[in-house]
Amino acid sequence: MAGAPPSYCFVAFPPRAKDGLVVFGKNSARPRDEVQEVVYFSAADHEPESKVECTYISIDQVPRTHAIVISRPAWLWGAEMGANEHGVCIANEAVNTREPAAETEALLGMDLVRLGLERGTTAKEALDVIVSLLEEHGQGGNYYEDANSCHSFQSAYLLVDREEAWVLETVGKYWAAEKITEGVKCICNQLSLTTKMDAEHPELRTYAQSQGWWTGEDEFNFSQIFSPADDHPDNCAGKDSLEKQEESITVQTMINILRDKASGVCIDSESFLTTASIVSVLPQNRSSPCIHYFTGTPDPSRSIFKPFIFVDDVKLVPKAQSPCFGDDDPAKREPRFQEKPDRRHELYKAHEWARAVIESDQEQGRVLKKTMMELEKQGLEAMEEILSSPEPPDPAEVGDLFYDCVDTEIKFFK
Repeated sequence: MAGAPPSYCFVAFPPRAKDGLVVFGKNSARPRDEVQEVVYFSAADHEPESKVECTYISIDQVPRTHAIVISRPAWLWGAEMGANEHGVCIANEAVNTREPAAETEALLGMDLVRLGLERGTTAKEALDVIVSLLEEHGQGGNYYEDANSCHSFQSAYLLVDREEAWVLETVGKYWAAEKITEGVKCICNQLSLTTKMDAEHPELRTYAQSQGWWTGEDEFNFSQIFSPADDHPDNCAGKDSLEKQEESITVQTMINILRDKASGVCIDSESFLTTASIVSVLPQNRSSPCIHYFTGTPDPSRSIFKPFIFVDDVKLVPKAQSPCFGDDDPAKREPRFQEKPDRRHELYKAHEWARAVIESDQEQGRVLKKTMMELEKQGLEAMEEILSSPEPPDPAEVGDLFYDCVDTEIKFFK
């Protein structure tokens, strides 16, 4: 498990994306048996000088945090991917770089995803939050719930809002970022920034020189300088999936790309699986709501993408949340991960049955999958109506949207 698993994040801007919509998507490739939960946290005010307990360390809390919805491995505090009430979406990738990642416990890349969402009202603001926390606390610690060895990685991020996206790539506390406002972009588990950087750590170049990785005379190419010598470009074989699309890109296009196993975008290998996925649509017209589709279950090709819309009174969805073990959680006790509790939530358990049927019984599996796709299609069509309507949606109706979809899915599997 030395290498980072090939997760993919994508974004498409108009006119490549349809109808003035920014479309964002991510597959989270993680250890096969890991459970991801989908959790909503409302906006909150915090006492002065209070702390926030992240996965491994506590840091200073801010006076106010935004409402967020995230998909996360159930044992940790942060998030693999998610969105906030201001239409900011963030996903991260574990990356291998020339400089090994620290095993010392600090902030995880996934903690920084959540902190960026809680504290940033735009993609750029979230980026500023992440890099300042990186400078202050550093990144490090085990990425997996594994007592036998520490898997630590550097991080890359895709941060998106209705106007623009930023690709942020980090090596320890050093970083570089590129702004994107058009076309399509994919990031995978390798450094991708080259010579176009719109922001960078003030000492990035000095540091590269001090390590003997850059002469100071050649053009400064971030990924050439910081990638490991044994980096294989073909590890991100599915990178062009979005660019190859000839039609304009819709939510359905993005879902289809995330489901594609042949391209390598949907991972299903001996060690790793796409354990959860997200697709978000961010209308550039601010009077339309942003819609975020989560699976909350493994393997998008056998999962239903379910919509979520931010309103003041969102109904919580305990059936997509893992059991809470509090301070007794083996991930919180040191030495960590001495045992693995059963973190499966109700939706995950119901979905396990469906996966087993699809794998074992051709005919029943085919019928089941067809009905699942029909359920998903109804949700997508209802969301299309909301996006094309001149009126904003009724908060009372969309507040329990995700709850109802999860409920319907579980009942259907039973």
